[in-house]
Amino acid sequence: MATDVSLPTAPVLTSRARGIALILIASVCFGSSGAIGKPAMIAGLSPEQVAAARIGLSALVLLVGVGLFRPALLRVRRGEWRLLIGYGLLGVAGVQLFYFVAASRIPVGIAILLEFTSPVLVALWVRFVRRVRLPRLMWVGTALAMVGLGMVAQVGQGLRLDALGLLAGVGAALCSAAYFLLGEHGVSTRHPLGMVTWGMIVGAAAVCLVAPPWTIPADVLTAPADFGPWRPPVWSLLIAVALFSTVLAYLAGITALRHLPVSAASVLALLEPLVATAAAWVLLGEALTLLQIAGAVVLLGGALIVQLTSPGKEATTPATTGEPLPIRHPE
Repeated sequence: MATDVSLPTAPVLTSRARGIALILIASVCFGSSGAIGKPAMIAGLSPEQVAAARIGLSALVLLVGVGLFRPALLRVRRGEWRLLIGYGLLGVAGVQLFYFVAASRIPVGIAILLEFTSPVLVALWVRFVRRVRLPRLMWVGTALAMVGLGMVAQVGQGLRLDALGLLAGVGAALCSAAYFLLGEHGVSTRHPLGMVTWGMIVGAAAVCLVAPPWTIPADVLTAPADFGPWRPPVWSLLIAVALFSTVLAYLAGITALRHLPVSAASVLALLEPLVATAAAWVLLGEALTLLQIAGAVVLLGGALIVQLTSPGKEATTPATTGEPLPIRHPE
C-alpha cells in the first residue's frame, strides 16, 4: 500500500458568518439556473440537453482551470474514488436528471417540493445514523421552512398523481441529501475545488450518456432567446448557466460545508426556490402571488430559527460522530 507523505495538515478555522454568506451565494447561483436555462428550453433544447451542456461545460472549465493552475488538486488517493464517483453521480448528475423527469410528469411545484425535502432527510441522517441530538426548535424551524417552501411552490395547484413522477421527485430529494452529506465528508479531506472538479467530470460523463452533446442542434444554439428585455443567443445562456449557476454555485455550496453543520446548511439552501421564483418574476414575467410572498416570509423565518438553534460545527466533531475534523491541505 502506498504511503501518504503529504505535509501535516491543520484544522480549518470555521466561521459561521462565512458559511452563511457562502450558502446564500450558492442559493442565488443555483436559484438563477431556471430563469437562465428556461429560455434555452423554450428556444428548442430539451431539459436533458440543457443539463448535459450545463454540467459538461462546467466540467471542461474546471478541468482546464485546475489542471493549469492547481494540478495537485486533481490527485486522487486510492480510497477516495468511491466518494468522488458517488458525489458526481448523485450530487451532480442525479439531482439534475431526477428533477427533470419529475418536472416532466408532475407539476413543477410538486417536483420542487419533493426535491427540497432533502433537509428533512439530512436531519434524520444526522439524528439517527450519526446519533447527534438536534434541538427541538431546529425541527420546528425545518417544518416551517418546508411549509413556506410549499407555499412558494404553490403545490396545491394542478396536483395530479403520477407514480414515476413522484418516484423521480423522491430520487431528486435523495440525491440532494447526498450532495450535502457526501460534500461535507469530502471537504474534510479534500480541497473543495478538487472535489467539485471531479464531481463535475463524473456527473458530465453520466449525463452525456443520457443526452450526448452531438445531439444538440447547431441552429438552436445560435438562435436568439427571450431573456427579460434582452435576446441573447442560446449558447450564451448555456455558458452563463454553466459558469454562474453551476461552477460558482457548487464551489460556494461545498465550501460552506467547512463552516456550517450539514443540517443547518441544507435548510438554509431552501432559499434557492425563493431565489428561483424571484428570478422568474423579474426575468420571465412569472409574477408572485400573495400566497407565495407569505410563503417566502414563512420560509425565511424557519431558516432563521434553524440557523439560530443549530449546533455549531464543533458539535459534529469526532467525539460525537466518529468522523474526522475538517482539515485544509497546504496550499
